[in-house]
Formats: sequence, structure tokens, C-alpha cells
Amino acid sequence: MLTVAYLANQFPAAVEPYVGEEIQELRKHGVKIIPGSVRRPDEAQQELVDSPSGTEILCLQPLQMLTLLQAVGLAVTRWQRIADLLKRVLLTGTESPMRRLKALLHTWLGAYYAVRLQERGVDHIHVHHGYFGSWIAMVAARLLGVDFSLTLHGSDLLVDGTYLDAKLKNCRLCFTISEYNRRYILEHFPGVDPGKIVVSRLGVDARVPSKSPGPVSRNERRRLTLLAVGRLHAVKDHEFLIRACARLRDRELDFECLIAGDGPERQHLESLIRENRLQDQLKLLGHVGRSHLDSLYRRADVVVLTSRSEGIPLVLMEALIRRRLVLAPAITGIPEIVIPGKTGFLYKPGALEDLVARILFLDTQMRSEDRYPVSRLDWVRHAAEAHVFHNFDRRKNLVHFADQFLQLIATRDVTDQNWRPPHEDLVLQQI
Repeated sequence: MLTVAYLANQFPAAVEPYVGEEIQELRKHGVKIIPGSVRRPDEAQQELVDSPSGTEILCLQPLQMLTLLQAVGLAVTRWQRIADLLKRVLLTGTESPMRRLKALLHTWLGAYYAVRLQERGVDHIHVHHGYFGSWIAMVAARLLGVDFSLTLHGSDLLVDGTYLDAKLKNCRLCFTISEYNRRYILEHFPGVDPGKIVVSRLGVDARVPSKSPGPVSRNERRRLTLLAVGRLHAVKDHEFLIRACARLRDRELDFECLIAGDGPERQHLESLIRENRLQDQLKLLGHVGRSHLDSLYRRADVVVLTSRSEGIPLVLMEALIRRRLVLAPAITGIPEIVIPGKTGFLYKPGALEDLVARILFLDTQMRSEDRYPVSRLDWVRHAAEAHVFHNFDRRKNLVHFADQFLQLIATRDVTDQNWRPPHEDLVLQQI
């Protein structure tokens, strides 16, 4: 049986349900999975997420002193396997001294992870995101003499990208969630083999649209309702949304804006809401459970995204499959799901007046809908639902991911003369 160690920076995490879903799908394909988490997950997070059943989660924290010492011994005795990685950290590149020091510590953690995996018969390591967890996975794979692969999403590629040259060079396979990301990788890392950069789309439950009612008549509801869903983090740029709401208020639009999510920016955003005197229009709802989130989608007229960097956000998929209008910045892979004027609406990134103008435009369009049996916005809602159903169906995309994962690892491994199939049925399953 093929045994794969599956590592994330924090697992389980409510904002990353796809990690657990991929684990479950690979298990259905006959793969033994060892889930791993660099950081200890919050107890509250574990209660909110259905973690894969039947297996413990190998968590690196809290660190154990004896294992740390064993990690030093493993790294010393097998130092030739990671010598080029250490050279990359110490002698080449433009990273700051602090970055290099962190990379050395993460190399130690990679050896630590290898010690934890050493007796578990691991054939391959897969890691989500290109942050420090991917360096840990890469080092562990080197020390264990196995391959590793990774999935790149958004900010880990487009904003951070630390040591990605080494990670992409050494990985067996790299999944990424959009065509935009794939083009970005090949343009910025021209030495990477294009054959190992594979688009694997995320998805949502495509069976919910029939439960989602159409828009409520604006004659029956006084206010325009805007909804933003996402972690309160600087990259999500909720501050930009607050500034837009202040402009809408000054233009005397009757609206409410609901922000579902929690995070480190909450206090800052609360202060901005008070400074702009938006307490009556804008509410921070904190973390919202799935059932409550469904009711918020039904309540929303427009789902708004203001992130500076994204892959293809699940929130857009969730909104579109429920026939909600969406308004998002024209960045990264977002135009692959929000086709302007067809499945949703885009605004110029960072252009506050353009965002405000498009909200006002949508408000005007919705107020006129009651005069027509079928409006232009109805066609947009229908096209949005169909687009998600055909291209971002979680069930279909998970099966496709697992098939690609197994087929590409097997196909590429058999080119190595020293490689032997970890499980004969692995190849037969692809026929």
C-alpha cells in the first residue's frame, strides 16, 4: 500500500477544509495517509472541522527534546542529502539574514519531521502551501530518501514565495489551483519542468443551488445588503471595504455590510468602523458556522471580495452556486471564475471609486428588476451557477485530483531505475 505523509502548517483548520477532503479521497483510492500539522491546531478549530477519522494527526508541536537531538544526529549522518539545500540557504539568493536563520531552523524541523516519520514506511510526502511547512517537508523527504510534492494556492506563491526556487526545483510534482498560478510559476521560474506543474481546481458542493431562493424583491426589502466572508487578515484588505462603505454612506445609499470571519485585524477594523461612524451600516460578525453562513448568503444582495491577493476563493464559489451576485477585484485567478458581466462583476484592483461605482450600478440594476419577468442579472445568476457546477464541483474535482496525484507520481517514479512500485495495484488502478 502506498503510504503518503500529508503535511499542513495547521491541520485541521476551518479555513482550509480542502486538506481533509483530499486526505479522505486519497484513502478511498487505497492510499494510507499520515496527516501532519506543523503547528498545534486550536481546540476551537478542531471542534469546527471534521478531521479525517481513524488516524491520529502527527503534530510537530510541542517539540520533544529527545527527538530534537535525534534530528541533529540524522541531519549530521545524512548531511550529504541536504548539502545543496544548506548551500542555498547560506551562500546564494537575496534573502535577509533573518530569513536565512529561519530557514536553518526549519531545516532542523525537517529533520525532526523525518525522525517522526522514520518508522512509518513513508513512500511520499505532500504538503499544502509554499510557506515554511514546504521547506520542512522537502528536508524530511531528502533525509528519508523519498519524493515530495506540494500544492500552491495564492499568497504563498504571489506574495511570499520564500525559497520557492528550491522547492519547485526539488519537488516531484506541484499542484496549483488556477491557470493564472501555473503561468506565473512558468514565467517566474523558467527552469522548472512544465510537466510537473499541474492545475487542480478546488470546489464546493454543487448540489445546493435548488435550495437557494432567487433574489428578494427590492420592494420588499429596504436596504442593499453587502456580504464579505473571510479571515480578518491584512491581505484580505477589509480596510478597503470599510473605506468604500464610507463613500456609499456619503452618497446616501441605504445599505448594510456584514463581514463574517475573525482574525488578527479585528481590533483595527473595529476602530476604523468607529472612526468612519459606520456602526449603523457595518457589522463584524466574527466566526460564523456553516448553517448561519447559509442564511447570510440568502440574505445577501452582493457578495464582495476586496483581497489584495487570492487564488480562487471558495467564498466566490459558494456565493455563485447559490446564485448570489459577486463583486471582486480583477486579480490573479479570480477572472477564471468571475467572468465580468457573465458570471459576476469585477472592479479595478485598488480603485476605490470603481468599487463604489459598481456597487451603485448593481443597486440600480436590482431596483429595476421587478419591472421585468427576466432581467439581465437573472442571466448572470444562472450562468454563475452553471459555471461553478461544471468547473468547480468539489466531488468531481477531488476525484480528478486523486487520479492525477496517483498517476503522475507513479508515471514519473518509474523513470527512476532505482524505483520500485510501493504497491502493485497502484499502476493497475490507472488502467
